[in-house]
Amino acid sequence: MKAKREKAATPRTLAIKGARLIDGNGGPVLKNAVVIVEGERIARVGSAADVRIPRNAEVIDASRHTLMPGMFDCHVHIAAFNVLTFSNYRVAMWEVTPELENFYALFHAQMCFEMGFTTLRDLGRFTYKGVFTAASCAVRDAINAGIMPGPRLFVAGRPVITNSHHDLTFPRASIRQPGVVADGPWELRRSTREHLRIGCDWIKTSASGGGGTSDEEPSVRNMTQDELDAIVDEAHAFLKPVAVHCFTPESHQMCVRAGVDTIEHIVFTDDDTVQMIKDAGIPVVPTLSHRTDHAIEVRRRMGTNENILKKMKKIQPYTFESFKKFHQAGIKIAMGTDTGYDPEMGSNARELEIYVNLGMTPMEALQTATKNAAQALKVDADLGTIEPGKLADIVIVDGDPSKDIRVLQEKGNIKLVMKDGRVHADKISAKPKSVIQCEPGSWKIIDRL
Repeated sequence: MKAKREKAATPRTLAIKGARLIDGNGGPVLKNAVVIVEGERIARVGSAADVRIPRNAEVIDASRHTLMPGMFDCHVHIAAFNVLTFSNYRVAMWEVTPELENFYALFHAQMCFEMGFTTLRDLGRFTYKGVFTAASCAVRDAINAGIMPGPRLFVAGRPVITNSHHDLTFPRASIRQPGVVADGPWELRRSTREHLRIGCDWIKTSASGGGGTSDEEPSVRNMTQDELDAIVDEAHAFLKPVAVHCFTPESHQMCVRAGVDTIEHIVFTDDDTVQMIKDAGIPVVPTLSHRTDHAIEVRRRMGTNENILKKMKKIQPYTFESFKKFHQAGIKIAMGTDTGYDPEMGSNARELEIYVNLGMTPMEALQTATKNAAQALKVDADLGTIEPGKLADIVIVDGDPSKDIRVLQEKGNIKLVMKDGRVHADKISAKPKSVIQCEPGSWKIIDRL
């Protein structure tokens, strides 16, 4: 006797009515917009005059608000000892176990999620017990399984050389656990494979020094061309993309020759390098929030060495001038903040105001966090714009960010956050919903307990 087939459940239909729609493509804002969502995907988009709302649809009335795509931050470190939950990151490195830190990683991701960032690329970290790749993958998998609410996470593993910038983000005198660093093309190939076996989505490495560690200079070379080529070749062989930390024209040029997928940070550059990057079509992630006076002050409160603060201030003007060159040259820019120690988790949208202050239009800045970011992460077939067939990652905002980009910085303005057609944060319906249950600032500072 044949088993009786169960009838497939009918996908839930939602109709979202908005005062205006920013679809992510950079065109005019659509007034009196309607978006029909069936299941996890967008079915129809248009004006109220052109789109019929199905009789069985559940209506979300945002007729006083703006609809826009869920935002991306392409460069975060969710497991960092953030200033909102730790008073001194250098103390917390030793007093907080990696197991507890994993819960904070989820908490930090949720802070960003409630602010309209439905997709994050986490670019990794170390702990005194070794690399954190498996733990970050666990946070990603718990969210994907629906165990906990949170943003879509793309997790990076970090094969790096001894004494590189990434190595020195952990105290110089601490003992390194096996697998934290590798040297030479074949060791780095093995390290890359180990991270990929753990289950990461991206590979992240470093080609130059940086500004956030105490006794290295940005101009220091972090690996040879052969080493970088080996990492990129190995990752691409397993169909995984590569992001590279770069502060100098020389490191940018190494990345172009290696064929990396994204270049991280805009600090120092020159005209020849800008042209090389443009010709190669490689997206660049600026991380300017980490260079601001506000970020420097946050670091000061957290106990950062004075020489690091001076270095951050010294490179600041070069960073902003280089951003203008990249933008004027037409290089594809994808939004990323370097959120970790600073800026604070959930304040990601401040990055967009910096872009506007440096010459972008608000609409261009919005595209760096939507369409451009989705293209940089190679997920633009499903994400980045509000169009039929794409996943329904939609944010409802009070105000019009195409005119005033700053409205995205206020939590009270983020009225609804939808990911994959499911509402996770909601301040406009009769039954409000929140991802984080505690009140902002009510949590205890973990290294003061």
